[in-house]
Amino acid sequence: MIPTPHIEAKEGDFAKTVLMPGDPLRAQFIAENFLENAVLVNDVRGIKGYTGYYKGKRVSVMASGMGQPSIGIYSYELFNFYGVESIIRVGTCGGYDKDLHVRDLIVAMAACTDGKYVEQYGLNGTFSPIADYSLLEKAVALCREKGVRFKVGNILSSDIFYAENDRSADWAKMGVLGVEMESAALYCNALRAGKKALCICTVSDSYVHKEEKTTAKEREKTLIDMIEIALEIAE
Repeated sequence: MIPTPHIEAKEGDFAKTVLMPGDPLRAQFIAENFLENAVLVNDVRGIKGYTGYYKGKRVSVMASGMGQPSIGIYSYELFNFYGVESIIRVGTCGGYDKDLHVRDLIVAMAACTDGKYVEQYGLNGTFSPIADYSLLEKAVALCREKGVRFKVGNILSSDIFYAENDRSADWAKMGVLGVEMESAALYCNALRAGKKALCICTVSDSYVHKEEKTTAKEREKTLIDMIEIALEIAE
């Protein structure tokens, strides 16, 4: 089924690996500043998708929008209809861990969630959505090589941004490093399709160090370490 209800690209327009920021403007920034010969292949609902070349390697980048339902739709269509093999989420998150500061990276080997996405599979138990290990291993090696501050561990994909009660300390006690809104659904779709996924997030604000923040413009255009690592490990 190509085109799909949400993507107007033609068959073959996407590379085997797609970088997926939440923000369409970040997707445009990546395409214009990191890819050579980038071509716009999708703009349905302003969700910009591009395909170009990074150091001779064909790579795509497309926004996911915000939340598990949104990335759930786009990643499902990319994996199941467009032949995409790997999706690397390049996003931002709130830090829960006291050792993480703004601009540090989280490489998410697993994603907890307070949402219901996993219930569609009818599993008799609690499913733990996890990253692809080969992508994770390459990302960790590159973080070390580049001297980037990072932690590997669990992340929370929350369906709630403006929560009535702050449960960040409870999640932190369980070793969860930070919170965002997409990765659990991405990991579920990848695992169900037999494909690969990884989330690399930059800490944009901290629940511990509350004085540390980034602006919307900074989040759009300055997350260079995360973007370069994702592009380097693209297959």
